[in-house]
Amino acid sequence: MREGKRRRLEARGWKVGTAQDFLHLSAEEAAYIDLKARLATSLRERRRRRSLTQGELAKRLQSSQSRIAKMEAGDPSVSLDLLIRSLLILGTSRRELSRIISARSPVSAA
Repeated sequence: MREGKRRRLEARGWKVGTAQDFLHLSAEEAAYIDLKARLATSLRERRRRRSLTQGELAKRLQSSQSRIAKMEAGDPSVSLDLLIRSLLILGTSRRELSRIISARSPVSAA
């Protein structure tokens, strides 16, 4: 957030913070959520780049379209294992996967 906007909001009584602060997340919990979000976003981007529908990807994974939708939305019921396996099935290399995992969050956790 721009500093000027932050000052104006705080002057009007608003409290400005992060999702981590608001939800009282530990650094580890915030990192886990960030990782799942990056994997889910990468899955959606790679599926679209390959011009696949969620249904077509579901067939490749022997899953359902609704499960793919949950994966791409970062649903808490989706495991990291399933996200990673799905990316690998889409042809993501180990190097690309390591870049996704090691990327910095676009939003500061502090």
